[in-house]
Amino acid sequence: MFKDDGIVKPVKGRNPPDPKPVALMVSSKTDLDCICNLINIRDDQSRVLHNSKFFSPKDSEYNFSITGPFAGAPYAVMLLETLAVWGASRIIFYGWCGAVSDSVKIGDIIVATSAFVDDGTSKHYGYDEISHNGVALPSFGLTEKIKDLLTQSGAFFHEGPVWSTDAIYRETPGKAAYYKERNVLGVEMELSAIYSAAGFRNIEAAGILIVSDEISTFTWKPGFRDERFLKSRDVMCEALIKICQIL
Repeated sequence: MFKDDGIVKPVKGRNPPDPKPVALMVSSKTDLDCICNLINIRDDQSRVLHNSKFFSPKDSEYNFSITGPFAGAPYAVMLLETLAVWGASRIIFYGWCGAVSDSVKIGDIIVATSAFVDDGTSKHYGYDEISHNGVALPSFGLTEKIKDLLTQSGAFFHEGPVWSTDAIYRETPGKAAYYKERNVLGVEMELSAIYSAAGFRNIEAAGILIVSDEISTFTWKPGFRDERFLKSRDVMCEALIKICQIL
């Protein structure tokens, strides 16, 4: 077990909120607003969590909390650490990614069954490149439940590894080709660190992504205004509410 010898440790603080058993981490502000609107949570009902917002619905129908927006591995783990010390035991990450595989297109859904570590945070949470074969892993049980629930809802999704990097502007053709050869589906910025930190804190974590752009041809193809991308996000916001309620 990796030793927790940090000088500064996460603390509950005064009057900590109830994070509920499941905490949904939403990286995009637009998606965060969409989910809150769907369950009738107003912005003035939020609590500040670092530089993000934290919502804990009072309606007993929604037995989960929500936090976001955020970007990058270090900050995502700061949020996760606080959620964990408050009492959250299951973390679901929802964000966007770029397609690395030719089989993945803008608007597709990906369930990340592993994350290749190209971030700087994971190694501080017990990740070792040799013993972990270059990847960080989610909770198998939580990931399987999410896959089952997506299948039951009729949603088509890909499952497989993603590549997590801190350097969004250094996704070079060489690196993209390297990960493409390893059957990576997409590239994003947070999941390897979230998986590593969750394992270190003995909580469960899983990740769902929507493909927002493509780099599979080694030329950038943005899809942020693509109708399929926008529709998939709406569908996933509704699906996530149902998934969190069941979990």
